[in-house]
Amino acid sequence: MHNNEILSELKRLNASIERLVKGIVGILNDGETVLPQDYRAYRIEVRGAGLKVTGIDNITRTRLSELVGIDNVINTVKRNTRQFLKGYPAHDLLIYGPRGTGKSSCVRALLNEFEELRMIEVEKKALLFLHEIQALVRREPHRFILFCDDLSFHDAEDERLRLKTLLEGGIEERPGNMIIYATSNRRHLVPEKQNENIPQQDEELHPSDALEEKISLSDRFGLRLGIGVFTPELYIDIVKHYMKLRGLGEADEGVIRDAMNWAMAHGNFSGRTAEYFVRDLIGRRLIEDPSKPA
Repeated sequence: MHNNEILSELKRLNASIERLVKGIVGILNDGETVLPQDYRAYRIEVRGAGLKVTGIDNITRTRLSELVGIDNVINTVKRNTRQFLKGYPAHDLLIYGPRGTGKSSCVRALLNEFEELRMIEVEKKALLFLHEIQALVRREPHRFILFCDDLSFHDAEDERLRLKTLLEGGIEERPGNMIIYATSNRRHLVPEKQNENIPQQDEELHPSDALEEKISLSDRFGLRLGIGVFTPELYIDIVKHYMKLRGLGEADEGVIRDAMNWAMAHGNFSGRTAEYFVRDLIGRRLIEDPSKPA
């Protein structure tokens, strides 16, 4: 290898290392974690006894206009986010409903709707470090959505108690540039049993108080938006919508029949099921004729 080639390879390797280091948690001299710069989205995870903060290079390309059947939810989320970005009063937000109905996509797609928005996606275990996360955001000039995806708790997990404290407010005031958005398959974020709504003959003196405490976390979200189960008709509309987005043209009777069979095999009529069907349809058509547009 010539000297010029060696030098070029070393420069390429150095640039890769710089990018890697830049995208991973930075540590100040006093031991405080800082957000890597030049990113619009971050992921926070627990590593050992501390946090790992990673800048996300390739954010989702999903746009809100691609999501079908949840227009009321989308409009409310957009309005609330716009209020927050302008510094107006806005609510912490919980979207709940069946899997595959666009809850998470609706939140992540906000990054493509609002250029000035920043987002931090946190895993549940990282909620134990909410004080540290607040300190991270407080130092930043941008406005952040703290995104808790697919959130659910058991009765008395520490993470649940920390989040509840942050939502209702404590001695330390929350940074004005941070809002919390969460998604869950559970309306109240915790498992609920049928017999909890029936008077019990046990040692609990006030069983209704225990139930109220159990579901109190979801009440701390100012906006709670529910998504219902998708009908077969809506599912087919979503299939047609995705086919148009991918340039596949109109869905004929054969495609609709295949789409229904796909949904039956997968056990639901969700938007995610429709997306997977169209992806499979593209693959099958390309196998048959690679020259066809996909």
